Amino acid sequence: MHQFLPFAWFQGKCVPFDQAKVSIATHALHYGTAAFGGMRAIPDPKNKDSVLLFRLEKHAKRLSQSANLLLTELSEQQIIDSIKSFLRANKPTKPIYIRPFVYTSDLGIAPRLHNIETDFLIYGLELGDYLSPDGVTCRISSWTRQEDRSLPLRGKISGAYITSSLAKTEAVLSGFDEALLLNSRGKVSEASGMNLFLVRNGQLITPGVDQDILEGITRASVIEIARDMGMEVIERPVDKTELYIADEVFLTGTAAKITPIRKIECTAIGGERPVMTSLRESLVAITEGREDAYSDWITRVSL
Repeated sequence: MHQFLPFAWFQGKCVPFDQAKVSIATHALHYGTAAFGGMRAIPDPKNKDSVLLFRLEKHAKRLSQSANLLLTELSEQQIIDSIKSFLRANKPTKPIYIRPFVYTSDLGIAPRLHNIETDFLIYGLELGDYLSPDGVTCRISSWTRQEDRSLPLRGKISGAYITSSLAKTEAVLSGFDEALLLNSRGKVSEASGMNLFLVRNGQLITPGVDQDILEGITRASVIEIARDMGMEVIERPVDKTELYIADEVFLTGTAAKITPIRKIECTAIGGERPVMTSLRESLVAITEGREDAYSDWITRVSL
């Protein structure tokens, strides 16, 4: 059972969570005409009266761009201001996950994006580890990641997540924790809601942005941290069989943070994970505000 925060941002103001209701005829509910973001906030270890947000500006920019793909104007500043108001209303004392959501709120039945009402909401819930930090098992999904020519994959469009849902359930019901999806060209794309990295011969490798991936913010952060550490990072197409012979394979995402993959189908992946461990330790330090070199990645919100 999720522990939702007591207040939501709904129709331009903070209201009690159980009062934030939409009609059963809401357009986005029927057609997936919505876009969402996801970000984490933690209590500030140095000040109990504030919280820390990781890469708020990047998240706001991506959501604003996702809204534009839906022909909706939602400025980055509007998103940032609303999230700050939402946090001050809730005054969280534990790590939380924040879900901002822009959607077609019209009650019409025609699938369209023109001449339609839209709205913006935010809710949140307490969230620790989304996936086990000790590692997960994965299967190659029978479902194929969509192509950018059929869906705007650079936005987090809600309708696109039917494929993720099918892949995740297929994986779990067949005895695995998570699914890995190939794209239409047979190359590794991503997991059900996470980006993927592997380590081979001392190189950190990840599918490039031309492989129908979501341009993940945690992914981009890991790439930058790795390069700052002096690692060679390569963005390129990845074959399925490379995963089985990799030294390390791990997932990244806002909810997942950095999570190792310990088994792919019947193949165990190396138990020693020095690259992933160093990256995870660095990312944790950054999100907790303990790395001055990355202080601009953190937004402190006074409650």
